[in-house]
Amino acid sequence: MTDQNKYLLVSEQVVPEILLKVVAAKKLLEGGKCKTVGDALRETGISRTAFYKYKDHVFVLDQINKEKIVTLFFVLDDVAGILSDILSVLAKNKANVLTINQNIPIRSVANITISIRTDNMTVHIDKLINKLSLINGVNKIEILNRE
Repeated sequence: MTDQNKYLLVSEQVVPEILLKVVAAKKLLEGGKCKTVGDALRETGISRTAFYKYKDHVFVLDQINKEKIVTLFFVLDDVAGILSDILSVLAKNKANVLTINQNIPIRSVANITISIRTDNMTVHIDKLINKLSLINGVNKIEILNRE
């Protein structure tokens, strides 16, 4: 991710239909009307590929403000102190760490998931991810879940 990520507020009247369907599928899942992603995709008529391509990038405006917990997945070099560096960046940006799951490194690579509370953060999640990606030894960061 780069610092050049920008967000647009766009009327749904001009948004491509696929993005509206992704939002509709997410709403079906969040509201419990569909139990599985497959059910929601059949209901909205979109492909699994399209859903996963856009699901973390399309939100209804009120959903952005309600997001409180984000789970991040990291692929890291097995280097002493890297988790401490990550936690330091999270703390400096007022992300409240809820859980950390660290697996034993395999072939000098460690996988870690960290769930954070975002409601008091001083930066947007994309900017936080950008800061985290600058840490030496961080090879990959993904958002696994947003609640």
